[in-house]
Amino acid sequence: MSELFNLTGKNALLTGGTGALGTAMARGLLASGARVALLSRNPENLTSAKEELGGDPENILLLRGDVTDAASLRDAADELRKEWGKLDILVNAAGGNRPGATIGPDQTFFDLQMEDFAGVSKLNLDGTVIPSLIFGKMLTENGGSGSIVNISSMAADRAITRVVGYSAAKAGIDNFTRWLAVEMARKYNGKIRVNAIAPGFFIGEQNRRLLLNEDDTLTARGQTILTNTPMNRFGEAEELMSTLVYLCADASSFVTGIVVPVDGGFSAFSGV
Repeated sequence: MSELFNLTGKNALLTGGTGALGTAMARGLLASGARVALLSRNPENLTSAKEELGGDPENILLLRGDVTDAASLRDAADELRKEWGKLDILVNAAGGNRPGATIGPDQTFFDLQMEDFAGVSKLNLDGTVIPSLIFGKMLTENGGSGSIVNISSMAADRAITRVVGYSAAKAGIDNFTRWLAVEMARKYNGKIRVNAIAPGFFIGEQNRRLLLNEDDTLTARGQTILTNTPMNRFGEAEELMSTLVYLCADASSFVTGIVVPVDGGFSAFSGV
């Protein structure tokens, strides 16, 4: 059974791998035997993430690139081929939000800033499609096989107040995941699988002040979220590791086109 979850000899690339959730996912891949390339447009974030992960030069590769800039990703792909030769796993974890694409409690939909809405869509949706075009191509080289894992959200499947731009972009990622899973399975003899993880609510730097007060007590929104999470807590970043490893490993060799919630029951609960 342990061999089914063994990633030894596999090379993985993780976009957005320098944040709290991304670093935890990278740690899980490394612990399962994979080598991990981290991609970010910020060199300082890359260096910090490598230090946090242990800084092993044999198993960690740092790549500069912007997930919305195809030219920079082609350069990163060339460097990856030069250093490691092949790619087996792509994790599209880059994403984020903008204030103008969020409707605050004292605003209405008509305060939406379309420039920010487009920017959020570009970062999250285009920032998943473009790396899949460039790095996904590497999975097909030399008759290869592999796994692509996208990062969705609870906001993709149901209406969550405020986050209109982020929700629309993540819903697009769910649809793209299913579409690409079918395309890859049919065109590459079932050797390349595409799935997604939909995290519930985890505390990160982006949402900390939205969910927690300065003294780490719950904000009103944080309390509402926990009220609707049957396990009555936020997730821990490390709790994403096992699902990611499963979707990347031979353990899920007949699994493609799914979106797996890791959410403490949030998506199962009606609120009643």
